[in-house]
Amino acid sequence: MAIDIRTLEERYISSCRRHHVLPNPAILAVLFKAKIKKTCHELCSLEISLDHLKETDFPPLLDLCMDLDASEIEAVDIHNESLYALDGNYALLLMHAINQKLRVVDLHDLSFGKDFLRGLTCQVLTLRSSHFRKLNMMGEFMQIHTLNLDFSSSLTSFQEDCFTCMPNLMCLSLCDTRISNLWTTFAALSKLPSLVELRFQNWSCCNDVGPYSASSSGKSDDKTDSNQPNSVDYGGRLSINVGDVTNQNSSTEQGLRNLFLINNVVINDDVQGMAEDSSDDSDLDFSNPLQEHGSVELLSNVFAGGNIQVNPQNEASFDNLQNQNEEEPFEGVFTKHIGDVALTYISYHASPICFEKHYREYMIASLPHLRLLDNLPIRKIDQERAMIKFSEYFENLPYRRKHKENVVHMLQKREIRASQTHAQSHGQKTSNLYGKSQYFYTRSLCAAKMGSSAWPFLHPLSVSGSNLGGESRSFRPRQFEYHPSDSSLMVFGTLDGEVIVVNHENGKIVSYIPSLGAMNSVLGLCWLKKYPSKLIAGSDNGSLKLYDIHQMQSTIAGIYSGAGSVTFDDFDQLTSVHVNFTDELFLASGYSRDVALYDISSGRRLQVFTDMHQEHINVVKFANHSPSLFATSSFDQDVKMWDLRQKPIRPCYTSSSSRGNVMVCFSPDDHYLLVSAVDNEVRQLLAVDGRLHLNFEIASTGSSQNYTRSYYMNGRDYIISGSCDEHVVRICCAQTGRRLRDISLEGGGGSRSSMFVQSLRGDPFREFNMSILAAYMRPRSRSEIFKVNMLASSDYAKEHLDGQQACPTNSMGG
Repeated sequence: MAIDIRTLEERYISSCRRHHVLPNPAILAVLFKAKIKKTCHELCSLEISLDHLKETDFPPLLDLCMDLDASEIEAVDIHNESLYALDGNYALLLMHAINQKLRVVDLHDLSFGKDFLRGLTCQVLTLRSSHFRKLNMMGEFMQIHTLNLDFSSSLTSFQEDCFTCMPNLMCLSLCDTRISNLWTTFAALSKLPSLVELRFQNWSCCNDVGPYSASSSGKSDDKTDSNQPNSVDYGGRLSINVGDVTNQNSSTEQGLRNLFLINNVVINDDVQGMAEDSSDDSDLDFSNPLQEHGSVELLSNVFAGGNIQVNPQNEASFDNLQNQNEEEPFEGVFTKHIGDVALTYISYHASPICFEKHYREYMIASLPHLRLLDNLPIRKIDQERAMIKFSEYFENLPYRRKHKENVVHMLQKREIRASQTHAQSHGQKTSNLYGKSQYFYTRSLCAAKMGSSAWPFLHPLSVSGSNLGGESRSFRPRQFEYHPSDSSLMVFGTLDGEVIVVNHENGKIVSYIPSLGAMNSVLGLCWLKKYPSKLIAGSDNGSLKLYDIHQMQSTIAGIYSGAGSVTFDDFDQLTSVHVNFTDELFLASGYSRDVALYDISSGRRLQVFTDMHQEHINVVKFANHSPSLFATSSFDQDVKMWDLRQKPIRPCYTSSSSRGNVMVCFSPDDHYLLVSAVDNEVRQLLAVDGRLHLNFEIASTGSSQNYTRSYYMNGRDYIISGSCDEHVVRICCAQTGRRLRDISLEGGGGSRSSMFVQSLRGDPFREFNMSILAAYMRPRSRSEIFKVNMLASSDYAKEHLDGQQACPTNSMGG
């Protein structure tokens, strides 16, 4: 026989005596209310508020909860409203003690330990303003159908399998978080087979009731400050009705209809038919300046290609849409017409992912089971347009592969092709089934691997100083280059003037040169191609030297003899050096309008070309296959092509950007120039005449200090681009401009400083591999080189960054 409520009350009072505490009046009141509900034949539930509990109240309360499974209590809800310093672990103990009767958990701004999100039996879980930085849901959450993490402003990413334990989750809300990566977000959400409602922002209908009309618990509260997150009507409630879904007698169809309740406006049938450790100290809290919540710039992402029209009153109509320009800026709110009813919407509490171009189309195309996104119903026409937009602006898999294939299957096909080729060499007749190009299987294998690796393997280059007597050293890299012919070698120069050649596969230092003279930063590095043991290094103090790594020696004390080096005339305020195809000449540029030409064999400076630009020339690059052609990029917004055979007085041509140019580089075959200007203006030009071939249309941030650098990867198949105000590297197809992936840098160590991309290079020997020079925004923080393998999955999140040294200058060099 079930334990009645009177017995529970008596046991609670008895437990209080044993623990030498007075019974908490709030607990007694909760039991009394449950007794009334039982009498009135209502759902017999307990509503426990943590606001009325002290730490000493928990031992007897836990004893009470241990008896709930055998009692006549049918459900228990836990919530808190006030911002007070109760340890979140008490809430965890309480929830596990309640066990199977736990129904709704609604907690606000509590601190939880590492094991908090480990299997809960509740049906609705709301953790507003939580402090998780990387979401990792472990254990089983078989009953949960609604998860709300709104206002968790530290939450930046997901663990790869964090949602695999939630097969029945239907509604997920992540408003006002710091989630920003489309690809990893989709990969995590794709593990939710029942997901039909998703929110990263709140498009609120404000015709009748303002967005701040109710508290997050759904109760009216005139005293609540409308500027606080818990005062937002949507903040703690999804459109799904908890009672309806938890009611065993309600049908699935009726439950889904409840998903379409938007601010008390019911969407009719016609519209429906169209329609790391998760601990507080786990991950870096990135700084990514967002537009103000409710920013109207979001409007351009809603129903792109749809029936949005700006009228003189700054409202948008969803009728008459065929001829509207989807990129037209909107100012104000928009109005949606359903029959004769006009509904006005405005966005609140948008997460950074909402500011990504074509965010809505990407989500709708990637998650075809969604029925609501950001409070707006998804119609059939929206799905069709989303698929078109997705194919136009995104690559699902590299090399235009349409479907993800099994890696083992691709290897088998490659082996069959190899045997076919062997048979052909012996004159045997074979079918043309496997008559593909020599790159087909390599590219298909890359596509298969990447399809299984939404979270690429990313780890810092760990350098050990074995040739320095085993002493522990901490380097501060500022520039780096892969070796042109040895796939294991890389050279990097430091902010302290050191030059280090390292085997980046095992982290062993091959050669080391300490800083010479005054403190300086190495900004220019370039290997010779015909003499691959030699390299040119240039520092911001103007120093220019050629080193032979076979003769670079150092003692434990760091005394360098200078053997095997050649010193050239200084080039003041140097930012860039580059050697030509024949290893005869190199160029230097810097904080001036001039470029200097040097002869490598004689060690002499041959000439200084003056006034080549109107402002300083940040980067100069020789062509890869022509010893006399070179390009310059300047902050005067121009990129110019020059030919030494014509004595560069006039450029071969000039191409202008809308902002200052940070760098330029040739494609490996010299067919194209890749130009990177401030704040993500990345363009590809035809090298022959400078005509625009492709504009990659990467969204700008509005920052004039967001210095962007871009390089080729996989030959000239893809480009990688990163900027010093952002923690993301973007990978785009060099032929179509379509985005393949974004790679987000995520640091740990408890630091709250933001990372940014200082520089980057594609690995010339490995498909879809690259290295990224990353640093923290915070002064006196360390920079570090990260290696990225996009074909290997990183199914664990080990945090690496924690450094503590000086912040480099962001605009200099490539």
